[in-house]
Amino acid sequence: MSWKARLSGVANGILRPFDLELVRTGGFWSVAVSPTEPFSIPFLNGFQGRNIKSLQDPADFAVVIPTTLRPTIVNAAKSVFSQRFAGKVQTLIGIDASTADLRRVEQVCAAVPDRHSVLLLYPGYSTSSRHGGLHPDAFGGSLRTILSYLANSRYVAYLDDDNWWSEDHLAALYAVLSAGAEWAYGLRWFVHPGSRQPICRDDWESVGPGRGYFSNEGGWVDPNCLAIDKIACEDVLRWWSVPRHYSPADRNVFRILRTEFRGAATGLHSVFYQITETDSMHPYRLSVIGDERYRSSGEERPRSGWDQGAGPP
Repeated sequence: MSWKARLSGVANGILRPFDLELVRTGGFWSVAVSPTEPFSIPFLNGFQGRNIKSLQDPADFAVVIPTTLRPTIVNAAKSVFSQRFAGKVQTLIGIDASTADLRRVEQVCAAVPDRHSVLLLYPGYSTSSRHGGLHPDAFGGSLRTILSYLANSRYVAYLDDDNWWSEDHLAALYAVLSAGAEWAYGLRWFVHPGSRQPICRDDWESVGPGRGYFSNEGGWVDPNCLAIDKIACEDVLRWWSVPRHYSPADRNVFRILRTEFRGAATGLHSVFYQITETDSMHPYRLSVIGDERYRSSGEERPRSGWDQGAGPP
């Protein structure tokens, strides 16, 4: 195998999670969108811990995870199972499209702890326009909307498959919601995409209403930091699948929550958010984080429990 072939193989391994592929056309190399072949057969699978007597009984919290089954889904799910939360938790994992092996995530779900249940769903096709579906949201299509309605809990939190939570995340959100807020949010840490080590707290972007980089737009909260009372905030659920006026769906959801419903912060940095160098916000993040801090966080070193949902050391 030539060195060019080896190099393109390495590059495509890096690009594959973003549905991109390095191709050679007419003697030139370029990056193209690679087709994602979803599973051909729809399926639904359920898992429940020993203390779950009946799935009909509502859970105290539901967690919605849309995914393309990137390998990091394992750590995301484990961080949910590791929550120090006394109530019952239902996790709903919706697969948008994937070429990955399903067995890895099924093995994790099979180890569901007491007081937890999991619903693993693939409809047989993608609902996202990114993968040939009908809905314009590129990150899960209509899955967040569908799974939010399907959740058997009044309180719903959201997690992407490349991020994770500290063990006190759901308990902190629950305390705020049960005290009367209609939606709640935690704060986040930036995580390096290579080492999966923390870089610093995000004090600039996902910092709440009227603050930070998006203050001119009323502020912003990352969906990974967010939880809602879905009965009180039912009007917002459909907007998870509706980008509008070049604004991502999550910005529309936050705008409606901010202007129409009562929200409150936990004050805890309990979300670990993996930044990516392909994100349009990456140059800004480097400018506020600092190149040196970013590089030092990217050094490979033994894992300290951060990507197992353990929280800050």
